[in-house]
Amino acid sequence: MSQLKVYNSFSRQKEVFKSITPGHVGMYVCGPTVSGESHLGHARPYITFDVVHRYLKHLGYKVRYVRNITDAGHFEEEGREAEDKISKKALLEKLEPMELVQKYTNLFHWAMEQFNTIPPSIEPTATGHIVEQIEMIKQIIEAGYAYEANGSVYFDVKKYAANYDYGKLSGRVIDDLLETTRELEGQEEKKDRADFALWKNAAPEHIMRWQSPWAVGYPGWHIECSAMATKYLGAQFDIHGGGMDLLFPHHESEIAQSTICNHIAPVRYWIHNNMITINGRKMGKSYNNVIKLTELFSGDHPLLEKAFHPMTTRFFILQTHYRSTLDFSNDALVAAEKGLKRLWDAYEKLRVMSYEFREGTLDEELDSKIAKLLNEFEEFMNDDFSTAKVMANMFEIVSTINSMKDKTIPVSAISKETFELLQSSFKTWLEDILGLTSFSEADSTKLQGVMQLLIDIRKEAKTKKDFATSDKIRNQLTELGITLKDEKGGDMSWSIE
Repeated sequence: MSQLKVYNSFSRQKEVFKSITPGHVGMYVCGPTVSGESHLGHARPYITFDVVHRYLKHLGYKVRYVRNITDAGHFEEEGREAEDKISKKALLEKLEPMELVQKYTNLFHWAMEQFNTIPPSIEPTATGHIVEQIEMIKQIIEAGYAYEANGSVYFDVKKYAANYDYGKLSGRVIDDLLETTRELEGQEEKKDRADFALWKNAAPEHIMRWQSPWAVGYPGWHIECSAMATKYLGAQFDIHGGGMDLLFPHHESEIAQSTICNHIAPVRYWIHNNMITINGRKMGKSYNNVIKLTELFSGDHPLLEKAFHPMTTRFFILQTHYRSTLDFSNDALVAAEKGLKRLWDAYEKLRVMSYEFREGTLDEELDSKIAKLLNEFEEFMNDDFSTAKVMANMFEIVSTINSMKDKTIPVSAISKETFELLQSSFKTWLEDILGLTSFSEADSTKLQGVMQLLIDIRKEAKTKKDFATSDKIRNQLTELGITLKDEKGGDMSWSIE
């Protein structure tokens, strides 16, 4: 079996994955800022790292998956207006800030359930770790890499860069930072424009504020992740994930802060997913093309012609390698919906199929081909989680499954061993690793219950020799496209044609 290789954003190359503690993996993924509703762009990292989580567990690792909730405002030093987004939104919605936080955290959790993502092992909040953040800032000041100015604290980037490899993750150098740093509030307090905030002195109108040794205020954006990752995963851990938009300044700043406090590079493997564009254009509020997840599920958006099931979105995202740009459109989702239905229908047929040996029907070429396609699943996933290639192989197998179902080719055209591998592989990979479910899990469960009831009634009728009722049940189900099959020992199976 091939070894798992992951693309490390820090080294810019694929590396063989080897966890710090054998058999255990520590993984931190930057969670949502709950100042508003989650949108399509948020779906990609959480579905991507859900599959990473699932696959590591499949390989036998015990995974501690930490994903934070940013609920302490979202002060960003570069790239956007310096503001506390949560406080500002709370005023607009006439809610207490923590009421707003709870509202959008609940919505985020609901959306993640719709996508069938496994909850993280730990989901810490920024507001629940103010003490840890203050302690970390103290350590950075004591080490000489941060300074206080008018009640705010800033990280000394130039001093850090003189002693450490600053900018390696994002590929930026200090001169570039100075040219691209925007004029923001509080710039005059800094020694250098490239410095970023660890703590901000709160203005009187600022709602969310905490006591600190420097001033009543709130933490900078970057320090929260350093503090929570260190607390729950230690000074150095295996995987840090997030979108490529977080490479700079967020993840670059995390490395600097954590390195000073813990005297070691915090992360072994940095993994970043690429962005989602819409009809070829970057998704953003300024382009008026942001699609909220509730709009995606309801179809209530100008760019959508109808509602789309969460599994369609999950399937759509996994059809493209996580490091490639993913262009979203209504047509692309329609195509994904058709593709998923074709794949899932074949899987449903395969689940109820049984192997029947027929002399002289083994097609060695087909048998070898199917076995090869199945064995490549793990090979592709071990090559930097290539879900797209796994799915491509699945679709290549679908035509064979359909031919077996309509008896164009016999099931025994492949060996019993290959057939059993086919059934088990599709179950493991579609459900357990890719995390896909029936288009309507609830409806599927209800249908299973109804069918079991009809089977029980038919069995009872046959026992009483009431063949009229027995035949009526079978014939009417056949008219509805559901085939009942009598198995050995009095059992019955059913399938939807």
